[in-house]
Amino acid sequence: MSVQPVSPFHLDGAAIMERPSFPGLLIGGRPVGVNFDQLQHAIAASDYGSFRQAAEVLSIKQSTLSRSIQLLEYSLGANIFERSSGGVRATSAGRYFLKVARSIVEQIDALAATTRASGRGEAGRLAVGFCTSLAAGNLRASLLDLLQKFPQIELATVERRRAHLMAALRNGVLDVLILTGGISSQSTSRKALWNERVLVVLPAEHPLAEREVIYWTDLRGETLILSHYDPGREIEDLLVSKLVSPDDRPKIEHHDISRGIVKSLVTMKVGISLVLESDAGATLSGLVYRELRDGSGPSVLSYSAYWQKDNENPALETFLKLLSERYPSPCLGS
Repeated sequence: MSVQPVSPFHLDGAAIMERPSFPGLLIGGRPVGVNFDQLQHAIAASDYGSFRQAAEVLSIKQSTLSRSIQLLEYSLGANIFERSSGGVRATSAGRYFLKVARSIVEQIDALAATTRASGRGEAGRLAVGFCTSLAAGNLRASLLDLLQKFPQIELATVERRRAHLMAALRNGVLDVLILTGGISSQSTSRKALWNERVLVVLPAEHPLAEREVIYWTDLRGETLILSHYDPGREIEDLLVSKLVSPDDRPKIEHHDISRGIVKSLVTMKVGISLVLESDAGATLSGLVYRELRDGSGPSVLSYSAYWQKDNENPALETFLKLLSERYPSPCLGS
C-alpha cells in the first residue's frame, strides 16, 4: 500500500541532492532523513520493476524494502513509485529523483573505492627522485612494475643533483630517493637495492674499443669526462680507490652537463667517460661500452632507496613493498 503524503510540496530534485539531509531537518514542514540504503532500495526497485525481485537481489526481506521506500517517500513528500499488481513503476517525480539518486550512488561508490585504494596504497601520488638513467635498468623496471600493478597511483619523477634531491626529501616534496652512495641522516630510512656495473664509454675507433674488457690501469693517460651530476662523484671516488697513485690515473675533466651531453663529447673524441650500465640503454651512434674490471672482477656501484621515517604516504609503502619483493635483503650468512 502506498503512503500518501499528508501535505504535498514541490521541491526540485537538484535541491534535495545539493545539500546533506539529516534526521530532524525540516523541509516544507516535514522531517527529511534520506540515507544511502534508501537510495539503493529505490534504484533496485526501479531496475527490476518489483519490490519482491529487488529485495531478493539485495538479500533483504520484501517488507524491509517496502517500508524503506515508504519512509523515503514520506520524507520527500512525494511518491516515487506507482504500485500495481504487476509491480511498480516510477512516477514523473520519481524518474527525476532516481536519475539524481543513481548519480549520487555512483559517486559514493567511486569515492569509497578510491578511499579504500588510497588507504591500501593502490592510489594516490608518489614522487621519486633519482640520479640514474631511466632508459633501462632496474629503476625503470621497478617504476614500470608499479604503474602496471597500481595504475591509479600518479607517479612524479625528478632528476636533480644530490643536494637538491635531499632537500626536497626533507621538505616532503619527494617521497623517496634512488641514489648511489649514502645519506647520513637520523630521520632517513634506507633500503639497499641493486648493483650496477661500471662501464667505459668510448668512440668505436678508440684503441681500447678492440678489447672486450678494460681494466682500471688501462685508463692511464686518457682524458676522462665526468659530469658534476651524480653518479659522477661516486664514480670518481671509485676511481681514486682503484688507482691510488695520481700518476696511474687518467686526466679528469669535470663538466656541468648532463650524462647525455657527456656522451656527445665522447662522440666528438674529446675524451672517454665512465657510466653505469643503466646508461647503456640510451646510446649514440659511434659509441661502444666495455666492462671495467679490477683484479677481482667487475667494478660496481650500489643503489639504495631513501625516505623520511615519518612519511605516512600509503603509495610510498606500496612502492617500498614492491622494491622489497624485487630486491629482497640478503639473509645473514648468505
